[in-house]
Amino acid sequence: MSTIEAEGTGAGTNTEFGISLRLLGGAKAEARNAEALGYDYLLTGEHVMFHGPVANNMVSLAAAAGATETIKLMSGIVLVPLYPAALLAKQVAVLDVVSDGRFSLGIGVGGEFPKEFAAVGVPVTERGARTNEALEVIDLLLREKDVHFDGRFTTLDGVSLSPRGVQKPRVPFWVAGRKDVAMKRVARYAEGWLPYMYTPQMLTESMEKIAQFTADAGRPEGTVRGGLFIFTCVHEDRATALDLANQQLSKQYNQDFTELVEKYTIAGSPQDCIERIQQYIDAGARTIMFSQGCPPDYVDENTRLIAESVIPAFR
Repeated sequence: MSTIEAEGTGAGTNTEFGISLRLLGGAKAEARNAEALGYDYLLTGEHVMFHGPVANNMVSLAAAAGATETIKLMSGIVLVPLYPAALLAKQVAVLDVVSDGRFSLGIGVGGEFPKEFAAVGVPVTERGARTNEALEVIDLLLREKDVHFDGRFTTLDGVSLSPRGVQKPRVPFWVAGRKDVAMKRVARYAEGWLPYMYTPQMLTESMEKIAQFTADAGRPEGTVRGGLFIFTCVHEDRATALDLANQQLSKQYNQDFTELVEKYTIAGSPQDCIERIQQYIDAGARTIMFSQGCPPDYVDENTRLIAESVIPAFR
């Protein structure tokens, strides 16, 4: 069985679009601008430390929640193994309350910057196991009272959170990743799949695997919504867009992205980007999150162009 809907134009597939912003200084203005431009979601990433300035999901999205009214919010992604599970569950519940039920928990394991794991006393080799257990714990704490749990990393003896969030039975979980272990995680614990640095063919294959993994986990067909987190740069000139994306991603990841930009990003003219997005929709993506694949001084223009020159093709 498969969770992939029938192929066709994006306009007929109820596709949602989100934008990842910096949400550091000026977080409120950035959030209001994304909402005014008509994005469905606003998200931001996090690290304790990285190759440059980076946000903290819960703090930044709380600021965004207070500055907006309707746009949905997603952690894109929260590094789950860096948190005690019960503490993260509390933060999730409160953020769902202060946003009036607009928050979704985007989940990742990290590991590309081992120093941040050492800084918080978490062995990087335990990140997968810690994440899986944490998702069990967070699910229980957001759904139930008087939770008892005896795990490898977490022990709960009659713990109840109050509040437990607005959305019922709990906030949606979205799992990010690229490999089978992440696909099995989303099939078992979550409602959304948010892969990154994926081609359309990779997305198709992952959705087929997730459908089988979901069935193996005893969950209903169609439980998992297909998504995509992808670096994006739009410019009227295709070559300029590709160059801007290469500049930013090479710096951000401290490696040469020259040969990777066309494969793993949506970059080019508005029409180039529309055609590429359609390929991902045909592959099963129903929630597409655009990450800023451009230098900081082009972020505002990139955000505007995506909203005004690309997304309308799918409405």
